[in-house]
This record gives sequence, structure tokens and C-alpha cells, in this order.
Amino acid sequence: MNIKIIIRELQSAKCEVSTRHGIHDTRLHPKILFPILSILVFAGWIAGLAVASEITDTRSSPYAKLHPVRIDEVRWTEGFWADRLKTCRDHSIPAMWELMKGSKYKPFYQHFLIAAGELEGDYHGAVWNDGDFYKWIEAACAALAIAPSEELADAVDLAISAIGRAQRDDGYLHTPVLIRQRHGDSTAAPFQDRNHFEMYNMGHLMTAACLHHRVTGKDEFLKIACKTADFLATTFDHPTPELACNSICPSHYMGVVELYRTTRNPRYLHLAQTFFAMRDLVQEGSDDNQDRIRWIDQREAVGHAVRANYLYAGAADLFLETGDRNLWTPLEAIWRNVTQKKMYITGACGALYDGASPDGSPDQAGIGRVHQAYGRNYQLPNLTAHNETCASIGNVLWNWRMFLATGEARYVDVLERALYNGVLAGVSLDGTNYFYVNPLRHIEPLPTKLRWSRTRIPFLTSFCCPPNVVRTIAEAGGYAYSKTNDTLWINLYGANTLSTSLNSQPLRLVQQTDYPWDGRVHILVKECPANEFAIKARIPGWSTNASVRVNELPVPIHLDPASYVEVRRVWQVGDSLTIDLPIPALLIEAHPAVEETRNQVAIQRGPVVYCLESCDLPPGVRVQELSIPADADLTPHDASNLLGGATVLKGRLRMKPSGDWSETLYRPIPQQSAQEIETQFIPYYAWSNRGLSEMTVWIPVD
Repeated sequence: MNIKIIIRELQSAKCEVSTRHGIHDTRLHPKILFPILSILVFAGWIAGLAVASEITDTRSSPYAKLHPVRIDEVRWTEGFWADRLKTCRDHSIPAMWELMKGSKYKPFYQHFLIAAGELEGDYHGAVWNDGDFYKWIEAACAALAIAPSEELADAVDLAISAIGRAQRDDGYLHTPVLIRQRHGDSTAAPFQDRNHFEMYNMGHLMTAACLHHRVTGKDEFLKIACKTADFLATTFDHPTPELACNSICPSHYMGVVELYRTTRNPRYLHLAQTFFAMRDLVQEGSDDNQDRIRWIDQREAVGHAVRANYLYAGAADLFLETGDRNLWTPLEAIWRNVTQKKMYITGACGALYDGASPDGSPDQAGIGRVHQAYGRNYQLPNLTAHNETCASIGNVLWNWRMFLATGEARYVDVLERALYNGVLAGVSLDGTNYFYVNPLRHIEPLPTKLRWSRTRIPFLTSFCCPPNVVRTIAEAGGYAYSKTNDTLWINLYGANTLSTSLNSQPLRLVQQTDYPWDGRVHILVKECPANEFAIKARIPGWSTNASVRVNELPVPIHLDPASYVEVRRVWQVGDSLTIDLPIPALLIEAHPAVEETRNQVAIQRGPVVYCLESCDLPPGVRVQELSIPADADLTPHDASNLLGGATVLKGRLRMKPSGDWSETLYRPIPQQSAQEIETQFIPYYAWSNRGLSEMTVWIPVD
């Protein structure tokens, strides 16, 4: 290793140790540096200084059952996730940087220059745009962990430098307020309006800074984050009910816990506990922000779905560090409520544009407005579903942490469902156009005017979702595997290579598969520990009749859906593990209480939910005129030239023209015979990539 690189790594390590004690002077005197360097080189410990790049670093979390591999340890090689990562790296991240660096839409980057006094101007944008900018930095860092790029690294450095110059001396950092202060607004002060999203922005800053430090070994951004956290620790040392209200969309729970994991500074863990405890100080709270009742009393998902899922992810993060059962008891109950009564088949959350909560309460004075929110149990409309992309991402973040705490496959099942459907639907196949909402049905024209586009566009006035989905795709490899000392867990399938370690010994695997289009997964051992260890492979909840082979010999073991199968042995280089997951196309029905899908079915094949799009229908045929036979034969076809190589499903539908419904609300069923048409179903995530269209996930059963 080059001596300059070694010194830089040592200085990075010094920064990490120093911040654990709240010290931010990272200078290391040569009289100390070079004796340490000599000792480390002599002892052969340099390899131990490699920077980690886990998206959720639970290696030292006392209540984590397992921890993730690093992002850079997984390389998608071909197929589904390789294609999406390439699009994300080559198109999404650069295009978003150009958008955020300029001022064609909103001046994301320039806001920091204005706040630093280096550029004239006012604040123009949503108050959460700082957080959107931090999410882009996180996505860029994840991409750099996998494929170094001087141009991208320079862009990240430029962004971080501007952020640092904008930060106030006491650590406060929120450009809407800083710009007003610079312009002499005497009323501009921190935390005057809970809807200014200051904590949300700072939370995303901390999360991005932690990943930046792990990927690059640099500490500039980490010092900014520590300075911000120190300001928050001082400000919220004795929180008042007014201060306690500042927890809208609480990414700061996850952010400050991750900062604690990165620095091991106990002040930050205490800060996370303070943030959570002060929720009980809120007076006249609302379900919209999940603070109407105490956390310990909550058993049902309510209110704004992004805020809710971030809250649940943050509570799970804090549980991983403290083991506090008062955190876990509501989490488990709320998770059951969401997955059994309030989650869409796509893993999306947040059925309502606008509603009231507690809905139907006899206490009329206690009812408050909710928006972009979880509705009642089984209230899952399709045409008017809100389903913000960020809520699906929040579902991924929440279930990932629940899995790390338990090792239970049911959480990865939900994560996978949301990732393949609710999350990926939020971005176009070319990686540069986005959805904010994700309905399960769309017709033209809509029967009522609704907010947000049904065609993906490059910029949304609420730009939280685009950088969020980009960072999620860039970090997808970090969800693929996890491990304990003597066990490797395979969570997500996709063609890749893994280079990690177990018990401090190298482990290298090659995963060969065309998942999710094909259910055969072949794992080849390239390098492994000499001692016995286990490989645990996930059997998805949708899978039946799965089988496992070692070196092509069947393993006589019963495989339950929604579980992990463990194969423990002394593995040898050249050994193979094959998992066969049959993936027939299934017609899925919803609970009878879901009124909008009564007598309808959706189509799912493996983890992928399908839909019918009008692009695949004869001219003039509406999606609402079609029904599907209960015994429909749906045949997979590889559409290599369509929608990024997705597998489509061919089948026949019955069509009965609906006729003229103008000025008519009810009528007798027309006595006319239905005709059959042949069409295809496409993955839900790929709809609206061929121009304006109608679409439906749920289809009446004939």
C-alpha cells in the first residue's frame, strides 16, 4: 500500500476515534503518527483499516442478530439489478446532479452558496430541499463505493464544501432560515415552525455523511454532521413541548443513530433517546404526525405514511442499540396492522390523498386532517391511491431494520415486495423521470382531478422521491446479504459476486441467476474459511415447492415459505448451492373487506406484480372493459426488446364494451356476448414508459 494512502487511512481512523469523545481536531502529530505507523506495518494490521461501507452498520449494535455486508463487497454482474444500477450510475445520478447544480427548476446546490454569502438570491423551493440534496450525495457515495469516478467524486466534494461553508458556527444548518438571516430577517430563527422540516433535513445530512465517511475515508462531511448533532444535543438538552413538535418526517432518528454507530460518541445515542422520549411532550398532537397518543400506546399505522414509516424505522434503529421493549412492542403490532390490513400488493403505503383521523370518532373535536396517509383498515383504493414513492422506500428501511433485529424472513419478504414494485415504479426505465404517487389503476380521463402527474416527469415540485429512489437503487447491493460470525445470509437474489469475510477469513461467492424472471439460483464457492460455516438462503413467502441442492445432490429438508434454509458444512472451493424457486404466474385475491377489489384479481409472478396497460390492447379498448377467466393460462415470454428485457405474461381476456355511460350512474347489465382478445401483462414497475396510457393492476374475474 502507498505510504500516503496509509497515512490518510490513519488520519481517518483518528477522526473516528476523536469524534467518539466529541473532539473535532483531527491533526495527528508526526511524533505519534510514525511510531503508530511502524507498529501497524510490522504487525500487519493495515488491512484492518479498510473503510466500511455498510448502509446500516450494526456490527457493534448489541441487539442486532446480524449485520449487512458492505456495499462495495457486492457487485451486480448481469441481469435485473446490474441493469438498474448501471442506469442509476450512468444516467440518474449525473442527470440529477445537473438538475440540482443549476437553477432551471430549483437552486438546490445554489441555496448553500447563498446561505454562505457567496451568491446573491433568495430561497426558492420546498423547505425540505436540503434533505433532497443530501440524499443525492448519499446515492453518489454508494455509486462511488462500487465504481470509482473522478468526475463524480469531484461533484461530491464540491457539494460538501458548499454545505460546510453554509453551516453556522454553532452547527445549525437549514438554508431557508440561514438565507433569511443573511438578508436581515430578525424573525428568522431555528425551530419556529414544525413544518419547516429542519430535523428531516439534518437527519438526511447525518445519514449521507456517515456513508460518505465509510466509502471515502474522508472526514469533512462527518465533521459537519457531528457539528450539527452537537448543536441539536445542546438545543434539545431540555426539550419543551414547543421544541418537541419538531419531529415532522423524522429521518433524524435514523440519522443520529447512524452517526452514533459511526463515531461511537455516546452523546449521540443519548440524543436519539431524547428525540424519541420528547414525543410524549407534544401537546395537541395529531395522527397525521403520529403524536396524538404516546408511542407505547400505538398499535396501528396512522397518518402521513412517509412520516410514519420513517418513525417506525427510527424506532427499530434505536431498539437495535438499546433493546428497549417499549420500542419493540408497538413496532411489532404496527407491522402486523400494516402488512395484514393497510399495505398494497405492491408494498406501497399511504392510501389517502386527504382524510380525517381518528376517522369516525364520536369525539368530533378530536378529529384532525391527515394527508398522504394510511387510511382505515382495508381502505385500499386503486384509482385514487396516493402511495408516495418515499413511503415505499420507508417501508424498505423499516423492514430492513426489523430483519436485522430478528433474522426473520417475513421482513425481507415485505422489503422485496416494496423494492421490486412500489419503489421501482417511482422511476422510469431510462432513470431520469419520476412519479410522486403510484396508483394501481389509471384511466383517461380521470373521473376527478387529482394532484400529481400520471406520466413520469424529470422534476416534481416536491422533489423528495427522485433522490430517494436513486439512493435506494444505488444501495440495493447492501441488502443482498447479511452475516453473523459463522453464517452468511442470502436475502435478495440477483447475478452478482460477493467478496466478504466470515470469522476474519475470506469468503468469495458467485451468484448466477436470471431472478426475478427465473427462480433458479446457483451459488458457487470461490474462496471460503477452512472451518465449518453455514449459508442461509431465503425461501420467499410466495414460494412453494422450493428445493435445494449441494453440489447438484438434493438436500433432504422441508422448506417452508417465508423462512431461511440453512446448509451448514465444511465448504470447499468449487462447491455449489442451488436453490430452485418455482415461479408460476398466480392470480391473487384481496381480503373481502377491501371493497374496491371485490371479485377482482391481481397477477403476481415471483416478487413481481403485473398490470395491464392500454398500450397492449387493440385501439379503442379500455382497461375497464376487460375481465379475466378464473382459470386463465398466463404464459411467460422473454421480451428482450421491450421494457428493458422484462418477462411479460401472455394471456387471453374477455372484453365486453361498456358503451356510453355519459349522464348515467346505474343501468341494467347489457345483454351482449363478450369476445376474447389476446394481450400481455407487464411488470407494474414498468408502466407509463411508452407514453400516456391507461393501466390497472386489479382485473374483474369472469
